[in-house]
Amino acid sequence: MFVFRRILPLVPRRRYEISCPKQTFSSDSKPAPWPRKVFSGVQPTGALHIGNYLGAVKRWVELQEAGEDVTYCIVDLHSMTLPPEPETLRNNTLQMTATLLACGIDPSKSTLFLQSAVPQHAELSWILGCLTTMARLTHLPQYKEKSANMKEIPLGLYLYPVLQAADIMLYKATHVPVGEDQIQQLQLAQSLSRAFNNKYGRTFPFCETLVNDGSRLKSLRDPAKKMSKSDPDPKSCIMLIDSPDSVLEKVKKSLTDFRSEVTFESQERPGVSNLITIHSLVSGKSVEEICREAVGKNTGQYKLAVAEALIEHLRPIRDRLERYTRDVGYLASVIEQGSERARAVAEITIDEVKEKIGVDCFNMERLRKNVRHENK
Repeated sequence: MFVFRRILPLVPRRRYEISCPKQTFSSDSKPAPWPRKVFSGVQPTGALHIGNYLGAVKRWVELQEAGEDVTYCIVDLHSMTLPPEPETLRNNTLQMTATLLACGIDPSKSTLFLQSAVPQHAELSWILGCLTTMARLTHLPQYKEKSANMKEIPLGLYLYPVLQAADIMLYKATHVPVGEDQIQQLQLAQSLSRAFNNKYGRTFPFCETLVNDGSRLKSLRDPAKKMSKSDPDPKSCIMLIDSPDSVLEKVKKSLTDFRSEVTFESQERPGVSNLITIHSLVSGKSVEEICREAVGKNTGQYKLAVAEALIEHLRPIRDRLERYTRDVGYLASVIEQGSERARAVAEITIDEVKEKIGVDCFNMERLRKNVRHENK
């Protein structure tokens, strides 16, 4: 078991100086473009499956290695909409930290932090919540989906999208990697950015989506459904921590059809097409190249090729995950230092927001500026 509470206080705190230049205007009064910044978050729900990895985290690593300004957040406050056991949440948070590092997130190139360690997320969420309505929130897809079978709906389920918008806007993100099924979830953030700017002046960029191809991964047992670890059939998804034997067994048991040749036809042959998509994402080969190489093979033989590619791709990730999981002190230091960097950025944004909405009347720096201006 992880020991979380005893570790974090022992990690030395650092102060980070963040340079955030103010937006300037050219001679023709057109605002300067916002600097490109990428933000995304993941809930600490324990182990990831390959849909999570190929649909999100792998893309995060690619953006990081491309030299993008990237900020990635473990959004533990979002998991409170249906509160887990405290010890489970602590263990899952450390497990998620280890997993992200094992998948290639580099703390020296990305800001990786814990949402609850930056109080400005909740502060901005309240401010943004005052700019939207309950009617708007109840029409959002995640509310409809999660509240469908509830008799009593917790307030957090309504506010979840507002906090999500605050997560993005606090770092003035211009781009957010999402799956195809998550595009609607960003519409509230875009709407709130526009509403705040219209009321208080240009403060937040309009965030755009970066759609991830891996979000298309389907259940191995029912390709009509999205891959999910909550599926009651354990053979429906492949976890990053699965052993090679388990990966092989799940791929061999995946549902295809009665045709033996290997072709990519997403509508007519969703099961085989799902395997080809997985193979393409872990091998780097195009769908066309894979289909050419599979000529002469039946689907049973092709499944062995998919399993082999998956096993080899996941092997180093699983090895690193086991190593990081044993080093709790290192995981805690990564989160603490990343959270320090995130707080430094968040403080600048929230101070700007407070000044614009008028809740900074006792801001000593502003008062000193006013006194100096009056004495001139």
